Amino acid sequence: MSDLFDESLFEQGLAQRKATLGDEYVQSSLDAADAFNRPFQEAMTAWCWGFGWGDEAIPPKTRSLMTLSMLGALGKMQEWELHCDGAINNGATVEEIRAVIHATAIYCGVPQGLECFRAARKVLAARGLI
Repeated sequence: MSDLFDESLFEQGLAQRKATLGDEYVQSSLDAADAFNRPFQEAMTAWCWGFGWGDEAIPPKTRSLMTLSMLGALGKMQEWELHCDGAINNGATVEEIRAVIHATAIYCGVPQGLECFRAARKVLAARGLI
């Protein structure tokens, strides 16, 4: 592990990342890391999940919904699907996810809203929620 960040921030981030995305997904990502991308995995876990998600001012469910809207705005649909699953793990409802997609369509365009609905359908159907 690099000395560029605090070990405790990494551990805090690892716990939040696993709570949101699931132990299996996170462990698979870490296990697949090699000398080339391991520093990125470690930094992302500490910075994004420890520092960013570790701030208790915004609850995980709200942060998940915010993340869906930002990823939708950016058109990062593979990450959107992953975080849709994470939003459900953090307590988001189908209705809340739908509302995020509506806002994305209003502010980012109907085609992007349609992309979000396609991604959401895959996740929600796989979980038996629709």
